[in-house]
Amino acid sequence: MRLRGCGPRAAPASSAGASDARLLAPPGRNPFVHELRLSALQKAQVALMTLTLFPVRLLVAAAMMLLAWPLALVASLGSAEKEPEQPPALWRKVVDFLLKAIMRTMWFAGGFHRVAVKGRQALPTEAAILTLAPHSSYFDAIPVTMTMSSIVMKAESRDIPIWGTLIQYIRPVFVSRSDQDSRRKTVEEIKRRAQSNGKWPQIMIFPEGTCTNRTCLITFKPGAFIPGAPVQPVVLRYPNKLDTITWTWQGPGALEILWLTLCQFHNQVEIEFLPVYSPSEEEKRNPALYASNVRRVMAEALGVSVTDYTFEDCQLALAEGQLRLPADTCLLEFARLVRGLGLKPEKLEKDLDRYSERARMKGGEKIGIAEFAASLEVPVSDLLEDMFSLFDEMYGAQEDGSVGEGDLSCILKTALGVAELTVTDLFRAIDQEEKGKITFADFHRFAEMYPAFAEEYLYPDQTHFESCAETSPAPIPNGFCADFSPENSDAGRKPVRKKLD
Repeated sequence: MRLRGCGPRAAPASSAGASDARLLAPPGRNPFVHELRLSALQKAQVALMTLTLFPVRLLVAAAMMLLAWPLALVASLGSAEKEPEQPPALWRKVVDFLLKAIMRTMWFAGGFHRVAVKGRQALPTEAAILTLAPHSSYFDAIPVTMTMSSIVMKAESRDIPIWGTLIQYIRPVFVSRSDQDSRRKTVEEIKRRAQSNGKWPQIMIFPEGTCTNRTCLITFKPGAFIPGAPVQPVVLRYPNKLDTITWTWQGPGALEILWLTLCQFHNQVEIEFLPVYSPSEEEKRNPALYASNVRRVMAEALGVSVTDYTFEDCQLALAEGQLRLPADTCLLEFARLVRGLGLKPEKLEKDLDRYSERARMKGGEKIGIAEFAASLEVPVSDLLEDMFSLFDEMYGAQEDGSVGEGDLSCILKTALGVAELTVTDLFRAIDQEEKGKITFADFHRFAEMYPAFAEEYLYPDQTHFESCAETSPAPIPNGFCADFSPENSDAGRKPVRKKLD
């Protein structure tokens, strides 16, 4: 039995919307990769604009930031925890109007001459939370500056000169990475504001939690949906012929994106406010279901697919070193299936060990999906059939349980997470009788005799695995996107992929 489609598949959003979601085609591109290719004419335009309009635009944008800083500084004085006065004082209304005008001038100077707005922004009393997607760039700050809505930001952002002052003006929800109670406090603050009957500014949240290339919507983090309050979905589009906007994990860096975008004559952006989504009682009890259903609505409005891959999968796929997983590795598919089945990783390992031991006792006899489901204590479903097929594909062998050199290469590439791996020397060392095949017992016996076989047979040119000592930075554990950067690593730790923040 073969795995039905090795790539990501449209996620069943809910019992009510599953059929609609499955109509969405799987994404054809890796959502974390952006390739930007310029024609000869476009390169000539960039060269001309670099010498003429680019420096002017850059200076105007910087001047607007400096002009907005003192206004934001004065308006930010006082306790940030204090509930805003209602109705706002006249001077605060004036400051708000001036800051919006200054920010709009800054975007206009950057080539965003017209910002197309569709739909109606809900009142804070109708929806205290705005969920924006897809999140693909720091230019996604445009709707924030247009509405002066609050956002969820990492606490370190308040210390950034000028920018930190502007951020504090919109009364963000700050997330502290050093605080173990970050998730609980953030959710409590969101709930407090959502239940204030419109006294606090609306909160804009990017539920994807990281930047993608907008070809699909990845799994939404549940942070925006845990309060169980109505949300207004907001979709972003950049219908430009040349995509200089996207800033994701693989592709042009932050400065290059800024340079190329300011070198375009005109940049288009569309902001569409969708109808307010009020959760059902089931969705209030299940934030993941709530997030999935909202994502389905937004994907249909955008005309894109959905995928169950997450930011954590992106970390695995883009980590540096020998343990880097290829984007199409079955381990990423396995992670997706584990999440879809609701299996707990700490319990899954024991269940699979028990299943493996039962399989050995069968003495080569086939085990069906019913017994596989019983071992994991889950019902038979499409997702379970995919996982069963995945095991069959990864570890399917001949009747005597043996594998050839090609099968061994496939298994080790998947296990180690490498795209290319030469196993000829290792296979010959194990297959001393030159039968052209080996069994698990042969491999296990060889591994016990030569524990360091990987260094000698797989990576003979390397003396040790430096990457094994490195740990990928953990994503912020609150279910929110804390800034406009695709990088969520601490300053003192090596990021998964180095990007300029």
